[in-house]
Amino acid sequence: MGLALKKIKIHPYITRKKGVCGGRSIIEGTRIPVWSLIKWYKTGMPIEEILKGFPHLTPAQAYDAFSYYYDNQEEIEKDIAENEEEHVKGTKK
Repeated sequence: MGLALKKIKIHPYITRKKGVCGGRSIIEGTRIPVWSLIKWYKTGMPIEEILKGFPHLTPAQAYDAFSYYYDNQEEIEKDIAENEEEHVKGTKK
């Protein structure tokens, strides 16, 4: 009788596109990877300042990126680490 409901995590502003930012998670309609916003936040920048740096993003897009991060923390932390490694090596995907 008990119907098990599977929780589906929906992030309407987050997508992946082959050939865009190495296939990493991005904010839909942009080339801005989720890890980029998270990295700024982790340096201590408040979300209001992040939004000023990305004036074409809506608050809903930015907050969905944060929500996506908390649902997929391992993936985004890996993206941050890979980006830092690419920066040190002087290469980009």
